[in-house]
Amino acid sequence: MSDLDYASVLDGLINRALDLGASDADASVGRSEGVEVSVRAGKLETIERDEAVGVSLRCLVGQRQAHVSGSDLSDDGLSALVERCVTMAKVAPEDPYCGITPVGDLEGNPPDLVLLGDKPVTPQDLEAEAFAAEAAALAVKGVKDVPGSASGWTVSEGWVAASNGFRANRADSVSGIGLSAIAERDGMMERDYDGWTTRRRIDRPTPEEIGRNAGERAIARLGSTKIESQKAPVMFDRRVSASLIGAFTSAISGAAIARGTSYLKTKMGEQVFSKGIDLIDDPFRDYGLGSRAFDGEGRPVKLTKLIDDGVLTQWMLNGSSAKQLGLTPNGFASSGFGDPPGVTTSNLHMTPGSQSPDELIKAAGKVLVITEMFGPSINPNTGDYSVGVSGRWYDGTGESVPVSEITVADNLVDMFARLIPASDLVFRNRTNAPSLFIEGMTLAGR
Repeated sequence: MSDLDYASVLDGLINRALDLGASDADASVGRSEGVEVSVRAGKLETIERDEAVGVSLRCLVGQRQAHVSGSDLSDDGLSALVERCVTMAKVAPEDPYCGITPVGDLEGNPPDLVLLGDKPVTPQDLEAEAFAAEAAALAVKGVKDVPGSASGWTVSEGWVAASNGFRANRADSVSGIGLSAIAERDGMMERDYDGWTTRRRIDRPTPEEIGRNAGERAIARLGSTKIESQKAPVMFDRRVSASLIGAFTSAISGAAIARGTSYLKTKMGEQVFSKGIDLIDDPFRDYGLGSRAFDGEGRPVKLTKLIDDGVLTQWMLNGSSAKQLGLTPNGFASSGFGDPPGVTTSNLHMTPGSQSPDELIKAAGKVLVITEMFGPSINPNTGDYSVGVSGRWYDGTGESVPVSEITVADNLVDMFARLIPASDLVFRNRTNAPSLFIEGMTLAGR
């Protein structure tokens, strides 16, 4: 990578923007390098090495703002970038809610986070992992093909700066492995997959386990059928359950509340989930994929219970949405410094329940267990929800069959109120939830 002083690059950009008439500015620069290896049919298919650098700048002229980005860090390229950004900001429409963080609200002492995982991983090691995963999938009886198996490693470093004096940088790394498998029986084929991304390779299953899991998932889908339309309990397998958490956090975004387009806009301080359920955002987890020392506007972050014993405690706010609502920003701004910030969580999880998925299924009898979802539809004003799914149908006898081409529908407000978390929480993504059991959903089959 380049030995360029990126912090000085940002200082120069911001000073140049102010000289050209910007009242405020913020910027970021990031660089990354990585390797990805893919294999197929026992042979090396590709080795890709990637090195990238990018810069983003946001300029404010009063209540007007503009943002630009590029990859040319030469003096001429940076001069053109800042001149274009200031010129655009001067003619942009006014936004009464835009701005950068006041100095007194900034995180003054960002904590040190442990985000660098593995040291550089050699292409040979990545190739061996990809081959091991492929071989394990093909060893599953009934698996016909593995269309591709890949393993990769990336390290990144970024710097941010703003005209309010905020300066920070961070470095992190990720490793990932994934593959898909195709199973065949009686001329019918099904496909499934598995994949993990972690900061440290020791925090994920072995390549052999990942490959075997992909193969077994594909086998389990063979012979899929439809079920009769009916009302029945549904369990969202932990593989897909985080999508329901995403539907919840979208509805408590400050922007959605400010627009009045949220089915939860009247629920602040009310019981939204059952007692005993917490939804916790933890920005400080070592090696967490969403860990961060400050939010996207330079404000402090903290461990937060968005849901506390089932009760909704706060909206997720950045500076803009907080101004619109007359509230105080609370550390949920995303991806600012060179871009208008949005809203995001860090490492979010729902606390597990006391019963295993098998115990919940056995107690309920007939249950649809959803393992894959297609094109969920949500009415943001009402919370009406529908999604195409596939999975397994438990008929109440203890037996199950693979099913597909089913639509599941209900209202999210009612679903959250009836939701029961299982005990199988695993931390593997930015948002994690155990399997989630919900009684009495509408199933549309045949």
